[in-house]
Amino acid sequence: MKKVILSAIALLAITFANAQDSSAKEYGFTEGNVLVEGNLGFNSTNNNNTDVKTNSFIFSPKAAYFLTDKFAVGAQVGVGSSTTETAGVDTSKGTDFSAGVFGRYYFLDLGQRFKTYADAGVDFGSSKAGIGAAEVKANGVSAGVGLGLNYFVTQRVVLNFALRNILSYSTAKVDAPGAKSVSSFGFDLNGNVANPFASGSFGVGYVF
Repeated sequence: MKKVILSAIALLAITFANAQDSSAKEYGFTEGNVLVEGNLGFNSTNNNNTDVKTNSFIFSPKAAYFLTDKFAVGAQVGVGSSTTETAGVDTSKGTDFSAGVFGRYYFLDLGQRFKTYADAGVDFGSSKAGIGAAEVKANGVSAGVGLGLNYFVTQRVVLNFALRNILSYSTAKVDAPGAKSVSSFGFDLNGNVANPFASGSFGVGYVF
């Protein structure tokens, strides 16, 4: 009887271990998955020499459909705001909005839960900057390539860190008579390029 009990316990232990291993292999994406993701970014600079302080905030929700277990395409929206203060007085305020499409490729697994990716996207956006009569509006197009890392908290809940627009190109035109478009190209591993939504961001996603 004792041998039967011990054998039963051993069998249950092996079954449980196999189940754990099987479950562990399921961290990741498969063809047909849908990833819904929301990312937040915040930047703040304070120049004590000029007493100028700038704060910016972005929120970027997106949704992606997996064509394979490595490649996904999707749509994204970006909403941002920024404020510049000089000696404690607001001297400029800005808002940004963008909408576009992107593609994402997962190229490296770091263990079972960490998945690294590269993505590229194109956005159409508008912005406003200034205060009162000095407010300036602009419209433009931007394209960028970035890197990111997903961490699977569970098989469905995913944490995300991204450096957007490490490589970027943008062109914008101020909404004013006679205005001409202004283009910029940038490369920066910190994500600090001309695009207003270029920054490091953290987010949470859910896999359907």
